[in-house]
Amino acid sequence: MAAPGIEVAEQCGGGLDERLAAAFALDGGPALLIGMDTPQLTPSHLAPALTSGEWGDGDAWFGPAEDGGFWALGLARPDPGLLLGVPMSRPDTGAAQRRRLTGAGLRVRDLPPLCDVDTPADAEAVAAAAPGGHFARALDACRPAATR
Repeated sequence: MAAPGIEVAEQCGGGLDERLAAAFALDGGPALLIGMDTPQLTPSHLAPALTSGEWGDGDAWFGPAEDGGFWALGLARPDPGLLLGVPMSRPDTGAAQRRRLTGAGLRVRDLPPLCDVDTPADAEAVAAAAPGGHFARALDACRPAATR
């Protein structure tokens, strides 16, 4: 069950670009989508995009991932066409998405870069960045007792 004011929608089929585009098609905006593979995410990471009035001088918010992708995308006026056809899960995905936004004439503001979890090394880095968090404890519980 979602918290009050939070809408949860079922994900459609298709490639990641299609699924993200469909999510933005659900809302008239502003809308902010965040990836689920950034467990170190805190409210302070999102605060710039969620503070009242912060959309006034920008059309989009972009949270770059350290691996070249992105962990967050916010659009003042969601347009699924801004995502369709952007190559996903590649080292240049973030750059391609940013070019799509700026190419459409949008003013893009940045959220802080974060490491998303795609590999065991990423998991270790994220756990180290938030050592007291649920993710770090869950990762530690997966380790053999002799290495804890």
